[in-house]
Amino acid sequence: MNAIVVMQNVSRLFAENSGVAALDGISLDIERGEFAAVVGPSGSGKSTLLNLIAGLDRATSGSVEVCGIDVGGASESALARHRRKGVGFVFQFFNLIESLTVLENVMIPAELAGVRRGKAKARALEQLEELGAAELARRYPETLSGGQRQRVALARALINAPDLVLADEPTGALDTRSGKNVMDLLAALNEAGQTVVLVTHDIKLAASYGRRILTLRDGRLADDTRLSVHRTGTAADLIGWTAEGR
Repeated sequence: MNAIVVMQNVSRLFAENSGVAALDGISLDIERGEFAAVVGPSGSGKSTLLNLIAGLDRATSGSVEVCGIDVGGASESALARHRRKGVGFVFQFFNLIESLTVLENVMIPAELAGVRRGKAKARALEQLEELGAAELARRYPETLSGGQRQRVALARALINAPDLVLADEPTGALDTRSGKNVMDLLAALNEAGQTVVLVTHDIKLAASYGRRILTLRDGRLADDTRLSVHRTGTAADLIGWTAEGR
């Protein structure tokens, strides 16, 4: 096994000593190159699980290791480096800065990681080009469709070549066509070797794209199913959309 995420008997209480758990005794490994979809009803612990993997939260008990880092025991500075370089985030509502251009938004993680501005700009332009969004570089987020915004958010998530992409309901704010385009792109990246962990309430979406379905109920891992997935089209086919497409 070549696990990128290792969780052992992880619990997270809503409040210390409350006895009420958002996660309750979760143990799982996620291997490099997997596309794991985490599903379950509201309140099942999906977002808490993602936050623990990202280092945005710490477990009450148990251990969480991501990219070889003990997330629970790491210092705040080590966690910041982990989030900047090891993990890319894709959010439901994009989290783009409206006062910055698309190019400037994509550059942010690289600059925070210490990359010089000129190199960060070149890298951002290259990433936008790879995702078929180069024509959007000088535009502002308010002028973009939802699908275009999410593609920009994905470029931002990938700019530091993270080991792991975490996608939290990435299609929740999109129409059906735009959502499919974004999911096709995540699938293409996974087929090219990128590890993806998707959180979604939509079991049909999870089953269509995930190679592994992790089902949470009441903070516990209720089911862990690996799927045989056969997709049509190459990664190049899926990535090669024009910037004007939704």
